[in-house]
Amino acid sequence: MMISNSHISLRTRLLSALMTVVFAGLPLTEAYSGDGGGDNDNDQNFNQVAGIEIDAAGVLRVREFSPELTRQRIAAARQQLPPDLARRSPLRKISLQRLEQAVAAKVEAGEKVPEDMLALAGLTGVEYVFFYPEEGEIVLAGPAEGFVQDASGRVRGIDTGRPVVLLEDLVVALRAFPPHEKSNAVISVSIDPTEEGLQRMQQFLASVRGRVRPSDAARLAAGLKGTMGMQNVSFKGVSTSTHFAQVLVEADYRMKLVGIGLEKLPVGLLSYVDRVHPRQVAANAMERWYFVPNYDCVRVSEDENAMQLLGKGVKLIAAGERVGKGGEREATRGVNKASQAFCQDFTNKFEEISRTVVVYAQLRNLIDVSIAAAYIQKQDFYGQAGWEMPVFGSEQAFAVETRTAPVQVETAVNAIWRGNTLMTPLGGGIKLQPRVALNSSRIQPDSEGRAAQAYKSQRTDSLKPGQWWWD
Repeated sequence: MMISNSHISLRTRLLSALMTVVFAGLPLTEAYSGDGGGDNDNDQNFNQVAGIEIDAAGVLRVREFSPELTRQRIAAARQQLPPDLARRSPLRKISLQRLEQAVAAKVEAGEKVPEDMLALAGLTGVEYVFFYPEEGEIVLAGPAEGFVQDASGRVRGIDTGRPVVLLEDLVVALRAFPPHEKSNAVISVSIDPTEEGLQRMQQFLASVRGRVRPSDAARLAAGLKGTMGMQNVSFKGVSTSTHFAQVLVEADYRMKLVGIGLEKLPVGLLSYVDRVHPRQVAANAMERWYFVPNYDCVRVSEDENAMQLLGKGVKLIAAGERVGKGGEREATRGVNKASQAFCQDFTNKFEEISRTVVVYAQLRNLIDVSIAAAYIQKQDFYGQAGWEMPVFGSEQAFAVETRTAPVQVETAVNAIWRGNTLMTPLGGGIKLQPRVALNSSRIQPDSEGRAAQAYKSQRTDSLKPGQWWWD
């Protein structure tokens, strides 16, 4: 959105988006190390801890936490975790059926599900899906290490700081692609202004047109925020009251803060507002940014019993809309080069960014478990294994819908005096279509035999009764 005033010597530009102003000028560095290991100095892995809070009304806000509590928890975890669980592993394997049986035994005994099960034995990523027809076993595999819950509530690897794949998130993905179905489930989140809010914003802008001064920045920002009101959060494909849903909305929320310059990343990424020139934006333009999977990420063995997830799993794309006087929205055909450049740079640096802001690594984990679940369903490993998922498939048997559902966020406004234009980039979200990654045109053959080799080395016939994970 733009508003011009030719009567002031200092040209003005205002930019707003969907989130609360909480990070202006404050770089977040909740970084984890790349491939380091051992008892390294965890200050570099847990420098600054950020997370979200959702109040009883479902309003989401972001908080920062002191890393000191996390350091204390790390020290305690090193003492308490069993040595085999604390040990870093390049490839830890988890049998889904055996894990479900172990969880069911705890539930039936009236006991709490232990942390090693809730944290999937410290798995920090899903790299492989294996199916063993002889044993009827479905197995997930990936890197793992000892784990700890940081001060914001994220469960992270002790050595690298990487977020751990949580059982509750895996269960949500499996339920999205359950047995006896051939679903093309879409998992998405969107944070959007209301039509009434956009209409009020248009009326407010019309009321101040021609009377804008540099000293009016705070008043205009407050006016935009007040007239827009709360923005709505909507989901598809997953329950809104899950950790899975919270990660989706936080990743979307904070990406837009980065885009409008309210959250700074220490990775050399220019925000959208740093790139755009007012003349590039139409008077009623609204920028929208979406996270989607990089769907060219799957390698499959010749017998299709082994699948490997590859490379960059996430990309950011841009779309444009226009807002009418009545607050209605419609797609545009124009190309905003600054918006596209921001998205491309964010995509190219996603791995580096996700090592700095942990929620993006959590998003990558969600994408990976969703594609893994879609592959299990597509290949009917459920049917071949005779696994009905009686516990993980039932909310009554194993509850994952235990979180406060995020339903609203406050509008944020960033005032930048440069140019004579008022722009309001709004909207976007995350849209996951895991089955797209499994289209035959996208699947890469296991030409080097890596998936097949990993598959052959990880048989399950030597496991002890009750054992559900192994290195």
